Amino acid sequence: MNATAPFVDAAFLANPYPAYQALREAGPLHWSTEFFGGAWLLTRHADVEQVLRDPRFSAQRTGGWVTDREETKGELAGFQQLFARAMLFLDAPDHTRIRKVLNAGFKPAQIQALEPFIAQTVAELLDAVGDAPRFDFMQAVARQLPTRVIAKMMGIEEAANADFAVWSDDLAVFIGAPLATHQQARRAQASLLAMGRYFEQLIAERRQNPGDDLVSRLLQAEADGALLNHAELLAQCAMLLFAGHETTRNLLGNGLRALLAHPDQWQRLQQNPSMVPSAVRELLRFDSPVQYTGRRVATDLQLHGQTLRRGDLVVPLIGSANRDPDRHPEPDKLDVAGRDGASISFGTGPHVCIGALLTRIEAEITFRQVLQRWPHLRLTDGPTQWADNPAYRGLLSLDVVTG
Repeated sequence: MNATAPFVDAAFLANPYPAYQALREAGPLHWSTEFFGGAWLLTRHADVEQVLRDPRFSAQRTGGWVTDREETKGELAGFQQLFARAMLFLDAPDHTRIRKVLNAGFKPAQIQALEPFIAQTVAELLDAVGDAPRFDFMQAVARQLPTRVIAKMMGIEEAANADFAVWSDDLAVFIGAPLATHQQARRAQASLLAMGRYFEQLIAERRQNPGDDLVSRLLQAEADGALLNHAELLAQCAMLLFAGHETTRNLLGNGLRALLAHPDQWQRLQQNPSMVPSAVRELLRFDSPVQYTGRRVATDLQLHGQTLRRGDLVVPLIGSANRDPDRHPEPDKLDVAGRDGASISFGTGPHVCIGALLTRIEAEITFRQVLQRWPHLRLTDGPTQWADNPAYRGLLSLDVVTG
């Protein structure tokens, strides 16, 4: 069946869920011309989960995305060299090998050991707001916290954080566009290569003075042969920085906005702060920071009566799957008490987000402190400004009133 959702119009960006519902009700699988070269859209939870677990759907998808462009042919070789080596875009056995290296830095005990630093950082950011009657939560907290946390994990000095945010935004725009422009591709390349140059300097320092941080761990893995070359090392550094910033920032913003837009749920958390962990899981489902991802068909196959050819792009709509009533009854209702069955906002299968626990902990600590400090927090009457990015759903600003 041919069908499209208006992935780039303002109404969809403001609220994609009615369009997802229409697609789900029309069928589980649709061909869309809105994505580069055309793509199969998967709308329902069962299919999205299957594809994310099934090795017949490959994560190696950057070739046509980056290099098959007449307007930038030959210009993006440096971009492709790093981009395609990131764990995000690899299949087994390379993905398995690199994930094993990175798992060592994301063990639960190590993430939990960061909680005092995260709590202190949140407190400092909220202190900086002071007695202001209103403020922009995105600028004051959501953009700053995840950057500081991933910088701490990677042993990066805080002075570089402003550059990281810009570089991450440029990559997010490129990755999140259904059909990125050549200008977006060039900006993404410039930012990824700038990340690479920064990490070249940091790696040189860590070779001389290794520490207990992720960059030092990656260097040791390269020395041990678990990372095959220097480009592979650089690619993981850049993608960790990007992923550590983007998802958490949008969870914080989307989550707080959803809570304040549902005052009854905000009050439930006020009365029972022990619900915060279940609330974070529900906020991830209700308005996922990652709305869709991509896979390439690795071998011809049949799905819902359609023939999917090797090389076809498949887009599992995570945001739609999280609102599938066959998985989550009353899916458009926010319930901070939690639900049976996890969402797939962090993905599932081999590529499940390596930083999921870290992201949840950052959100839990932030929401607890905000609840305690501003029990009467509310949204302003102004319009909500959503980023022009259908894949990485997030806010440009979130103005709130403190009293």
